[in-house]
Amino acid sequence: QVQLVESGGGLVQAGGSLRLSCVASTSISSLYAMGWHRQAPGKQRELVASMSTGGSINYADSVKGRFTISRDNAKNTLYLQMNSLKPEDTAVYYCNGRNIFGTYWGQGTQVTVSS
Repeated sequence: QVQLVESGGGLVQAGGSLRLSCVASTSISSLYAMGWHRQAPGKQRELVASMSTGGSINYADSVKGRFTISRDNAKNTLYLQMNSLKPEDTAVYYCNGRNIFGTYWGQGTQVTVSS
């Protein structure tokens, strides 16, 4: 069982920045994919950014050029740097990771962007 713990959410004004962190209970190099998803009230959870162990990165069109996903294998941590935040970025952000045994999710961290 892999545990993922997110942190770094909060309240920020439009145009501001936040960096989310996701610490894994296992070596993240053993996870062949990791990513960030978000869920706004009344909406379905959506992919924000993902990264494979091979280095392939994907972003949702709505965050391209503003968000950056990265990882530090030595710290077993996945990051999401969010710049130029907009009110529509307000959501609970979830980290996830996958290995051959399944998909794992963190508990989520709230990001609120005020206009």
